[in-house]
Amino acid sequence: MKAIFIAFDQAYYEKIVNELPRLGCRGFTAWQEVQGRGTETGDPHYGTHAWPSLACAMMVMAEDRNVDNVLSFLHKMDVERPKLGLRAWVMPVEQTI
Repeated sequence: MKAIFIAFDQAYYEKIVNELPRLGCRGFTAWQEVQGRGTETGDPHYGTHAWPSLACAMMVMAEDRNVDNVLSFLHKMDVERPKLGLRAWVMPVEQTI
C-alpha cells in the first residue's frame, strides 16, 4: 500500500474527490485552505490580498496497483493548467491499525 500526498489549487478539489473512486481509491484525508508555494513554478497560495488563492492538501491511501493511474490522472490535470499548481508525492505505508 502507498500513501499519495497531493498539494493542489482549491479549484481541483471536487474533480479529484470525484475521480478517486474510479481510480480504485476510496480512502483519503483532506485539508482545505492550506497555504504554500511551489519549489520552482506556480503562483503562491497565501490567502492574502496580494496572493488571494489558497491550496488544499490530501493524503490518499492507494493499493500499489492503483498508484500509476492516480499519478497519470493528476499529471494530466497539471499539464492542462500548470499555473494552478498541483504536485504529488508517493510514500510507502508500512503499518496500519
